[in-house]
Amino acid sequence: MHPDIPARPGIAWLDLSGRRRALIGYCLGMAVYALAVVAMYPAFKTSSSLDKFIASDPTAAAVFGISGSISTSGGWLSGNIYANFFPLVMLLLTIGYGATCLAGQDEDGTLGLLAVLPVRRTVIVAHKAAAMAAQAAVLAATVAVLVIIGRSFQLEVTISNVVSASAAVLLMGLDFGLVTMAAGALAGRRGTAIGAGTALAAASYLISSLAPVTSWIRPGKYASLFYWSVGNSQISHGVSASDYAVLVTVGLCALTAAMLAFRRLDIH
Repeated sequence: MHPDIPARPGIAWLDLSGRRRALIGYCLGMAVYALAVVAMYPAFKTSSSLDKFIASDPTAAAVFGISGSISTSGGWLSGNIYANFFPLVMLLLTIGYGATCLAGQDEDGTLGLLAVLPVRRTVIVAHKAAAMAAQAAVLAATVAVLVIIGRSFQLEVTISNVVSASAAVLLMGLDFGLVTMAAGALAGRRGTAIGAGTALAAASYLISSLAPVTSWIRPGKYASLFYWSVGNSQISHGVSASDYAVLVTVGLCALTAAMLAFRRLDIH
């Protein structure tokens, strides 16, 4: 039997076991919030006050990821879940884990115990990435289920759009999480990794949010992962093949970078 085989199930499972309470907390919090949002929609469906407020100060609204009418089903879900709060929670999950799983464990000395096992470093990174994907998938599925339930509260949104938009947020979260993992493997410092991942995510969010209302930022929207996942009305129109292609390509590049960086990391 190949020496990598016995260790494969345990690498990801060990990290998932250690983070299960945090994952449950993220999912419960997001579930309560999403249910509250979809349940409130009927009360705002016929109201024009929010649309008038947004129209009066579109730049301020754009900072929160809100553009266009918020009284429509797609606008309501985008302005209250998909353009802001859901990606934020997803990024807290993936960036936090991305910084901890290599650099954080190196700092606290536990990574060295894993590195002495007869497992290639690329395999370790691959299964750390799998653990990240599993956590992100549980969170994305939680949100998708609650929003689909929201169709009972007069939300006119297709199941396919909900699933595809939730998957796009999942992929974006993995992209930033893997970039954070790569930064941690390169620098060997958890703080540096969190700083890099958070800064890139914040810049991406602001570019995508302000592009519709700021002409000089508009050309840069294509460099924003938020644009390719939630910034182009994906919850209303669905996620395109090009959206998925960009998100998957960035994720694969970040995973490759993490593997290369980890091979050169001087583990303590």
